[in-house]
Amino acid sequence: MMKQMSVKIAGVELKNPVMTASGTFGSGMEYSEFTDLSRLGAVVTKGVANVPWPGNPTPRVAETASGMLNAIGLQNPGVETFCSRDLPFLRQFDTKVIVNVCGKTTEDYCQVVERLSGETVDLLEINISCPNVKSGGIAFGQDPAAVEAITKEIKKTARQPVIMKLSPNVTDITEIARAAEAGGADALSLINTLTGMKIDIHRRTFALANKTGGLSGPAIKPVALRMVYQTAQAVKIPIIGMGGIMSGEDAVEFLLAGASAVSVGTANFTNPRATLEILKGIEDYMEQYQVEKVGDLIGAVK
Repeated sequence: MMKQMSVKIAGVELKNPVMTASGTFGSGMEYSEFTDLSRLGAVVTKGVANVPWPGNPTPRVAETASGMLNAIGLQNPGVETFCSRDLPFLRQFDTKVIVNVCGKTTEDYCQVVERLSGETVDLLEINISCPNVKSGGIAFGQDPAAVEAITKEIKKTARQPVIMKLSPNVTDITEIARAAEAGGADALSLINTLTGMKIDIHRRTFALANKTGGLSGPAIKPVALRMVYQTAQAVKIPIIGMGGIMSGEDAVEFLLAGASAVSVGTANFTNPRATLEILKGIEDYMEQYQVEKVGDLIGAVK
C-alpha cells in the first residue's frame, strides 16, 4: 500500500516531511554524492547574508556528550554568490528550496529577502538567533517586540512564504512564537541551538575561540520536543521541528508533538545519508501501525 507522505507548509507542498537543518548541509553540493537530494522534502540552505561574512575565529567546533558545540559565526559567501552558484545547482533537483536568511540589522535581512524575491526559491527561513547590532547584540529572537517587528518588515518585502526560526534561549517559547505569528509569519521552525560551553582542562582554555557555542544533537532533543509541543498548542501556523533528530522514531515524536515537518541537522555530520534513513524510518513506522497518511500523525498526541 502506497503511503501518502506529502505535507504542506504555508501552501507549499513537500513530497515528504524530511528536510535538512540550516548550517549542516551547505547548499546541498557537498552531500549530493552521498544523498539523492530529489528524495528530500526540501533542502534548507546555510544562512545567507547581504554581504560575505568571514565567521568566527577557530577553533569553531567541539564535540560534547551526545552532541556538538559550534560557533561558526554564520560564515557565508553572501547572497550574490549564492544566487549565481548555489541556487542553479539546487534547482537541478526535484526538491523544494528553503533559503535561510541571516543579518545584523533589520535592513540586512530585508536586502536579502528582496534580492531573493525574483529567484526560484520556495520558502524563506529567517534566522532570528542572530545578534541585533543595533540593540547591543541581544539576539532578535529573544525579545517578543523585536520578533514581531522584524517579521512584519520581512513580510512587507517577501514574495515567498516566511518561516521564522526560533531560538530556544528564551524564558517562554510560546511568547516568541505568538509574536512571530502576530507579525505575519507563515510558519515557524524550532529549535535553533542552545547556548553551551566546553573547557579544555589540560590547556585551561575554552574549547571554542568564541567561548560559547550552539549545542545541537541528541542531547537537546527532549528540550526541542517540549518546545515544539508547547508552540503547537499556542499558534495556528505550521511548525517545522528540529533538535537532535537521529532516527525515524525521533522524527515521529516531533510529528506527534505537532510538527508538520522535521529538519535533520547534526545527524548529517556522522552519517551523510541520515535524512534518507530517517525518511525510511517514518515510512516503516507508518507501515507497522497502518498509518496511511503522514498528516494523520501531526499533533496526534494532545
